[in-house]
Amino acid sequence: MHLIEDIQAYRKNDPAARSVLEVLLLYNGLHATIQYRIAHWFHQHKRYFIARWISQMTKWFTGIEIHPAAKIGRRLVIDHGTGIVIGATTEIGDDCLLYQGVTLGGTGKDKGKRHPTLGNNIMVGAGAKVLGPFKVGNNARIAANSVVLREVPENATVVGVPGRIVKISGEKLDHIHTPDPMMLEIERLQKRLSRLEKMLGDEDDRRCD
Repeated sequence: MHLIEDIQAYRKNDPAARSVLEVLLLYNGLHATIQYRIAHWFHQHKRYFIARWISQMTKWFTGIEIHPAAKIGRRLVIDHGTGIVIGATTEIGDDCLLYQGVTLGGTGKDKGKRHPTLGNNIMVGAGAKVLGPFKVGNNARIAANSVVLREVPENATVVGVPGRIVKISGEKLDHIHTPDPMMLEIERLQKRLSRLEKMLGDEDDRRCD
């Protein structure tokens, strides 16, 4: 059941996926997910060494490292996938999409729950890092190469280093025209400075009169 749903999700999200057979035989992300589910079963049954051995072999073959203790929902799509790391206490909901180079990891300062919890229908762009035991809300979008260190509300878009929230509720993330939060802040300060200069200029004019 999971396998059929996963293949359908790949065909839905990847325009290059031309057939079921192609996805089944040639997609590293799907292979990593299948092996993860096997490793996770062994981990749940306290066969920890076998579980880690499967995950390490999967990493060697696919370039994708998923700890067998992680909790992953249905229809996860890993696009390309090379360099993806998913930590032990990570939780991923349904219908999520991860691009290559994504890290769902920890900061090294937390104990117990150390890795993020992703809700449903979340997209994490290439090279993005989500670090820490916080929640990323449903339908959130994390832009490529962002570094997210705090909770993300539902329907939000996160951009930059460190990640800043740019609300674009209900819109698909455009990686090319993603707003730069630093430039938005600079533009806001420039407008404020212009208003202050105008106020001071008007004050000087009144004094001259």
